[in-house]
Amino acid sequence: MSRFFAPTIRLLRNAALASLLLGGTAAQAIDQDDLLPVDEAFALSAEATTRDAVEVRFAIAEGYYLYRHRTAVEVLEGGFKANPLQLPDGQKHTDEFFGEVETYRDSLVATLTGAAADDTTTLRLRVKYQGCADLGICYPPQAREVTVALPPAPAGDASAALAPVAGLLSGGRSSGLLSTSTAGGDAGLTATGSAGLPLPDTEAYRLEAVTDGPDRIVVRFTIAPGYYLYRDKTTFAAQSERGAVVRPGEWPAARTHSDEYFGEQAVYYDEVLVPIEVVRTQSGADMLRLTVGFMGCQENGVCYPPLKRELAIELADSPANADSPSAEGASSDTASSGANRASGGIGLFAALGLALLGGLILNLMPCVLPILSLKALGLAGSGESAEKARSHALWYTAGVVLSFAALGGIALALREAGLALGWGFQLQQPAVVGGLALLMFAVGLSLSGVFNLGGGLANVGGALTQKSGPAGDFFTGVLAVVVAAPCTAPFMGAALAYAFAASPIVAIGVFVALGLGLALPFLAIGFVPGLAQRLPKPGAWMDTLKQVLAFPMYLTAVWLVWVLAKQRGADAVGWVLGGAVLLALGLWAWEQARFKSATMRAFAIGIAALGVVALWPVQQLPSAREAAAGADATTSAPSQPAADGSVPYSAEGLAALRAEGRVVFVNMTADWCVSCKANERAVLSTDAFAAAREGANAVYMKGDWTDVDAAITAYLQQYGAVGVPFYAVYPAGGGEPEILPNLLTTGIVESALTKAAAK
Repeated sequence: MSRFFAPTIRLLRNAALASLLLGGTAAQAIDQDDLLPVDEAFALSAEATTRDAVEVRFAIAEGYYLYRHRTAVEVLEGGFKANPLQLPDGQKHTDEFFGEVETYRDSLVATLTGAAADDTTTLRLRVKYQGCADLGICYPPQAREVTVALPPAPAGDASAALAPVAGLLSGGRSSGLLSTSTAGGDAGLTATGSAGLPLPDTEAYRLEAVTDGPDRIVVRFTIAPGYYLYRDKTTFAAQSERGAVVRPGEWPAARTHSDEYFGEQAVYYDEVLVPIEVVRTQSGADMLRLTVGFMGCQENGVCYPPLKRELAIELADSPANADSPSAEGASSDTASSGANRASGGIGLFAALGLALLGGLILNLMPCVLPILSLKALGLAGSGESAEKARSHALWYTAGVVLSFAALGGIALALREAGLALGWGFQLQQPAVVGGLALLMFAVGLSLSGVFNLGGGLANVGGALTQKSGPAGDFFTGVLAVVVAAPCTAPFMGAALAYAFAASPIVAIGVFVALGLGLALPFLAIGFVPGLAQRLPKPGAWMDTLKQVLAFPMYLTAVWLVWVLAKQRGADAVGWVLGGAVLLALGLWAWEQARFKSATMRAFAIGIAALGVVALWPVQQLPSAREAAAGADATTSAPSQPAADGSVPYSAEGLAALRAEGRVVFVNMTADWCVSCKANERAVLSTDAFAAAREGANAVYMKGDWTDVDAAITAYLQQYGAVGVPFYAVYPAGGGEPEILPNLLTTGIVESALTKAAAK
């Protein structure tokens, strides 16, 4: 993707720095002499130090590193009851593929302890590992078999101990076949059958595209001998002057490649032709810029990082075909197993309709409802003319629509810049969460009568209930969007997936439809006098109601502080609570100094500003996930199920469960996602869900996206999802998962688990 976007405010810069995108860096051409064969980069040896302990050693070349979580040893032959592998602490490393991990450089000594049978003289071990070069290339997962001689048992024969290291045999996707030499002393390691150094990616994979009629193009991949291309990692994105979008047609038959970690994969060798349908929304000639994303590997060698190529294609003059059956579900960024599934194959008008409906339902969310109620009652009690009522409604709508469009535009721009961000991305930033908590607290204080800043933009509380001007109406719309953004109402998921896959103009149209849906009730009150007349008559009760509705604002602030605690721990809570006290003191002091000197008012503003400054330390604190990882760094035991029966999500864990033939229910959630928590309370924490899991022999796997997590973001991108909640049920017999809707019911979940167990 292009790298032109540079955030202009510090908050967006923090979001950009904290987000790691799978495939955010294109592979660079590599000289033939730059990359070592895998067995030179990671020289493996093994020695039994006692009959009950074997040391597995790696000599790691300079400029290379091994992953801690990818290192494992298992006993294949020999009487040896092994304990979990003992690995030293590694260096903390933020990895674009695996997120927060530990790595080793220079050397690694892992110890396998256990109990050897008395008659055991040798052990055959399988050593699994994976590493990368600082050049930007990662080797595929490796497996080697090692035969290790044990010292004689105390009561055994007196023959000399055999040489401790025997030969290595390749297993899985290795870079070469290693044989052993045992001519006295230590065994030597000799590499044979090496795959050779990798070609530059531009030579390994050549791409070109040609037109095949006015509404069809064909992309040809020419793949160098000894290399292959993943089908399900290939995506096509389009931008054009006239808004054309694309959709891949039927792929040709692929070969099946068995991957030790990721299961059965469809791959192509030599050459593959992919037909692409072009959906034109306008007639006339057009220039299409096609971006192709793909991944591939050298057979028995390294795998390239995600790659991208851009192709320019001139489209001849042709009428629009957006209403044709083949156009349904087309998008500007379509993966064969990604965005189309997430968006349900919907078209533009369906996406706009679902967005409008989703925005309308957002009005029922706990944070939005008080704001809408106060504004509606304020309008009803104002006694103003119909023209004034329409003006209030239009300014409120402008605030809602422009805020939705701006939020969507920022998310689209950051994704275009190469950042893996989805809907609700701003709430992954602790400073934003803390700022919203202080804002909700200030709104509550205003509604409670602690302060009143008068008319205009700053009058948050008064703008909700009184005859505020256009600025107050507009700001109320902005506030409604701010508190509604974490919620994903039913029907919004498919519309958002379509928006993030479409051209920028179409995407902004979807966000505008979301805003119109949110503003629709207030528009109706402003433009339909009969609706306003049905509202209660104004009176003293309205001031009481305003004070009562301050408490949902306080509860919203409490919820946001709870989310912050999940992200940055108790220290962050302390900073924000201290900031809230200073903010309240400053606002109270402002009210007391209203008719006094300007110096006192400036002093009050300074105190309130100190409360906001407390957000700076919050952003700098380590994440709660990092703190937990540090506490658990000394143990290598597998994660235990949580109280709800779930296990933490990991790509390798999911692959292992699928290889075992287990049904897996994946729940991608976040603490700031209101819809996620509603589904978990109503469905996923019930006895019925537990019984359905048990009946299907299913594993419940949960991914927490409360904070930035590159691994979860990569998973969501794989299926074209733009945020959470996201639910997938993987069948026992393999194959594609069933993607569930954002709004769950017990019946939907039970049906999906039953079908998955039967496959």
